[in-house]
Amino acid sequence: MVGTDSILQKAAISANPRPPEPASAAAIAAEAARRCGHAPSGRASAAGPMGSPAPPCAANRKRRSAAAGRAAPHVVTGVHVGGGHGGERRRGSPEAAEEAEQGPEPAAGGAVRRGKRAAPAAAAPQPAKLSRAELYRPPTSEELTQLKETEDLFHSSLLRLQIEELLKEVTLKDKKKKKIDAFLHEINSLLSAIPETPETELTDQAWLSEGVKVPFLQVPFSVKGRFRFVPPAELKVVGSYLLGTCVRPEINVDIAVTMPREIFQDKDNLNQRYHRKRALYLSCIAQHLSKEKLFGSVKFAYMNSNHLKPILLLRPQGKDEKVVTVRLHACPTSDLFKPSRFYPSKNNVRTAWFMEQSTPKEGTTEPPTPHYNNSILCDTVMLSHLHFLSNAATDFPGMKDGVALLKVWLNQRQLSKGLGCFSGFLVSMLVAYLLMKRKIVKMMSGYQVLRSTLQFLATTDLSVTGISLAKDADPSLPVLDDFHQAFEVVFVDPSGLVNLCADMTASKYHQVQLEAKRSMEILDDRMVDGFQVLLMTPKPMLRTFDHIFHLKHVSKLQGTCKKMELLNELMDRGGNYVAAALPFVVSLLARGLSQRAQLVAHSLPQIPEWPIDADPPKHKDMGPLTFGLLFVPEFAASTLEKGPQADHPEALEFRTFWGEKSELRRFQDGSICEAVVWEASTACQKRLIPEQIIRHLLKLHADIPESSICYTGALLESVIKTGKEAGGTGEEAMVSVVCSYDDLSRKLWNLKELPLTVTAVQGVHPALRYTDVFPPIPMKPIYSFHKRSKHFLLPLEEKPCPAYITPLKVICHMEGSGQWPQDKGAIKRIKAAFHLQLAELLRQQHQLVCTPAVTHTDVYKDGYVFRLQVAYHREPLILKEVVTPEGMLKYQDTEESRQLELETLHLPYLTSSLHGLQQQHPVFGSTSRLAKRWISAQLLSDSISEECVDLLVAFLFLHPAPFTPPSSPQVGFLRFLNLLATFDWKNNPLIVNLNTGLTDSDCTEIKNKFVASRSRLPVMFLATPKDQWSSMWTRERPSAQILQRLVLLASESLRALEEQLMDPLSDQDVKMVFRPPLDFYDVLIHLNPSQIPRLLEGVDRPVKSVSRGVVKNSSAMNILFPVVDYDPVQLYLQELRNAFDDLALFFYDKHGGEVIAVLWKPLSFQPQPFKVSSMRGRKVTTLNNELVCIPNVEAILEDFEILGEGLVKSVEARTEKWTI
Repeated sequence: MVGTDSILQKAAISANPRPPEPASAAAIAAEAARRCGHAPSGRASAAGPMGSPAPPCAANRKRRSAAAGRAAPHVVTGVHVGGGHGGERRRGSPEAAEEAEQGPEPAAGGAVRRGKRAAPAAAAPQPAKLSRAELYRPPTSEELTQLKETEDLFHSSLLRLQIEELLKEVTLKDKKKKKIDAFLHEINSLLSAIPETPETELTDQAWLSEGVKVPFLQVPFSVKGRFRFVPPAELKVVGSYLLGTCVRPEINVDIAVTMPREIFQDKDNLNQRYHRKRALYLSCIAQHLSKEKLFGSVKFAYMNSNHLKPILLLRPQGKDEKVVTVRLHACPTSDLFKPSRFYPSKNNVRTAWFMEQSTPKEGTTEPPTPHYNNSILCDTVMLSHLHFLSNAATDFPGMKDGVALLKVWLNQRQLSKGLGCFSGFLVSMLVAYLLMKRKIVKMMSGYQVLRSTLQFLATTDLSVTGISLAKDADPSLPVLDDFHQAFEVVFVDPSGLVNLCADMTASKYHQVQLEAKRSMEILDDRMVDGFQVLLMTPKPMLRTFDHIFHLKHVSKLQGTCKKMELLNELMDRGGNYVAAALPFVVSLLARGLSQRAQLVAHSLPQIPEWPIDADPPKHKDMGPLTFGLLFVPEFAASTLEKGPQADHPEALEFRTFWGEKSELRRFQDGSICEAVVWEASTACQKRLIPEQIIRHLLKLHADIPESSICYTGALLESVIKTGKEAGGTGEEAMVSVVCSYDDLSRKLWNLKELPLTVTAVQGVHPALRYTDVFPPIPMKPIYSFHKRSKHFLLPLEEKPCPAYITPLKVICHMEGSGQWPQDKGAIKRIKAAFHLQLAELLRQQHQLVCTPAVTHTDVYKDGYVFRLQVAYHREPLILKEVVTPEGMLKYQDTEESRQLELETLHLPYLTSSLHGLQQQHPVFGSTSRLAKRWISAQLLSDSISEECVDLLVAFLFLHPAPFTPPSSPQVGFLRFLNLLATFDWKNNPLIVNLNTGLTDSDCTEIKNKFVASRSRLPVMFLATPKDQWSSMWTRERPSAQILQRLVLLASESLRALEEQLMDPLSDQDVKMVFRPPLDFYDVLIHLNPSQIPRLLEGVDRPVKSVSRGVVKNSSAMNILFPVVDYDPVQLYLQELRNAFDDLALFFYDKHGGEVIAVLWKPLSFQPQPFKVSSMRGRKVTTLNNELVCIPNVEAILEDFEILGEGLVKSVEARTEKWTI
């Protein structure tokens, strides 16, 4: 039997001092650590860092001392299992984690703590005394190979250890195997004891008891043939269980139940007779086994959701029910049918029978039925496939590991289940093919098998050039071309008859191919943690594809089959209209989106198992079909589909394909061509052009009405749209802001009569990097809403608060000169003079309305307000000067110098870098805006900086692995929530490699320094090329509690959104995740809507809006200066925080929130000893005869109202939540 028992292997290892297989990487690492301990001087020292290369002969002692070997797993625990790596959350059973933690045997004293390496002496019993010659003997050639392989193949010894750990976790434990074997023996004895039944007509099924329904859709019902049950001729375990390649958590054991010859007649290959006998045979077994106490459940299912292939599922009783599922496959003896009857070009389903006509039409030729034929052939070759695979796996331990890794890889990508999936069996056959073609050799490790297989998949298109496992070319067998005519993807089995990929669509194979290409790039990229990304990160469709749409009612595909005339395909697929129409629908869409999408993928039709007393599921029971589009960013939003010239023969084909949308157009080069123009004016409408194309083509060619299509590509974008009119999502507004800014910066550079020239103009406002949630709109004030004073306008009390006008901050760097003073006070005065001068010159030379102030000058231009701030490059340095008591001058960072550097150096650099990122990835800005809108909606915008969110979103575009960079804001936002929820903030820095300014070694250095000084660093640590050590954007905030809340909210929001977006039949109110849960807070302060200047930015817009005292206008020149940066709610919040900071936290959604939420600080509610100095907001009471202070809540709540008079509508105290 394949896969020798691992216990025997272990026995062989301990008995044989130098076994043939190489030492594990864990052992090498352990030995390296121990080697440092036994330094020649005899001094015990702590183990060296994991990453350092092991001394060459480090592995030797593994062979010489059992005790030393026992300690090895502990070193591994400290490094990997304990800490986790790259945000990895260990998955799998508690036993796996337990075993990994404890190692095979606990060390004496159990003194090894996770995450710390103990001194070797404490880690294990002392190794046996070895002579000096033994100890320092040079490494064997085999150990050298092992070390060389680790260096060449894996980027680090860590990857090797991770893969070994993963394999330990997904492979079956021996204890479970014994349970499963016992269960199989009992099934065997039960099956042979089932009595025979008398022979009846196939259509007479009265002998079956009420409690069992035949697991087959018998349409049409009438069919010739007779059936009786005879106990199985033989039972064989087939598939992954025997080969040792089954992967937890779902352990399936396949048993081939061979039906005896005598129950078949000579024409059983026709008209589903064989399939129906097979189904009746399984029903009879189910009827008997369902009475047995041994089974926890007896159910039917379709094998890979192919309804021609029902199977019987048996699970053990009690708590072992989850351990294993035994699948019974009924199959004929291998020589029952003549193989030539089932060649891909032969017919075995007669049209007259299928259409229920009494006599066949004259002169019609029967169409070939390749899928039907293939389904019968598959059953006849089950056992030969097992022998073939077991031959491949003999003496090839790497195959077992490689197949297990490939299965994990496929499971994470949702490719291994459903009709036409890339199953585990298919992967095993592919590895065997590569072995046969010498692309893989039996010396290879599991990781090499994984790499070679992915490399083959990435470079071979089986939908164009099929492959075959058949060795000797028998001239009578069909050739590959015959298979290509019948099937989309071709991989022929060793018999030369069966296509293993018969049900797979070309689109699904292209998806596998694309994933393999991406995975190879990731494995070759040293900057990416390949293990984490490829094998530990799930890739659900929603986060993988840029746009998703659902076909709500698959029953509509019946109409598609009619419209496309797919009767032959329907006969071939046994009436399964989903399977028949799907390849045609996908290729129709792929043709319509050929320029725009690099892949049109579809979910795999899946039908769940069902109880034996229920009718088998119909085709429509598989639920909605989901399609995913992966865009080519350059062409996805193009409004024109240019066709061939009008006089070319292809023009007619183009017109037929696009229907009435196609029209003749003259182009600039004079040519007159067929073309299709799609209506779209804004960026957000252009992103939805694929939706127009899909709806049009499916209606025109597939008869699918628009109401059956649920397109969820851009549902989330509604929360960043402003105003009533269905405009865009603000991209255009952002572009016009940037244009106005560019014009202003040119004017500043060319100003005449300035004492010093302007050397650089740098914008720092989020709108200038395209990430402002609601970009500024050009405004002109309405004077009647304001009180006028000389040159200013002031808001009137009785009118609603004016709309919020944001000042766009711009830094002007002045050239250096010996005339600049060296005193910080003097520099500030000079800057104030420059602000006055800039205002004066802009007024004179460019007729701009300006308002100078000491720290800045406001310029009103094109309806926007720009806030110019002068900067001098040496000022931060001068602010750092400190004179010591001894009179020495030294430089050290002060709060003031840090703040100034942030505003004048780091923020401009960040803004220009992100502006560049937006040019490469047009949806970066919108994604960041969605992320900020969500954080603000959760009332947390004051607890995390905007720059921090921009960097988190930039990370998704710069380091998208295992995905491709997002091409729609929605998928970017979903990945943002996933990043927040799953990244291991405690143990890892998030490295955002802007402008690829960091090398591989820089990243390693950042990680090492991070680990060394973790306790002193911010809870959320972001490193960028210009800010590698200080994480300046997260230094102050978020706090640990806020980060914890963010992580929790992100994972809940993601779960809710994915459920909504993947269920087209629910009401898809995606705004739900933008409505914060308020029951968590202690006090709610409700605000008066007319005094909230940004009310229209709320998630749920007000039904009727009030006039805000401004009109949209960008051409006004000489006006009175509008009220800038005036938001009463923010001013009120500031007052609340100043007054009650020690008692409470305040939360608010700055984008039109109507409520301020208050959370009491638990510590402030503990009675404090009475002190006159600390009486603010407190009252005196006696507790155990002592005077103590407690917060005076009634007075505080009253203060909330008094401070916010006119702004506060009411204060709601949730007293049931807290007591004093």
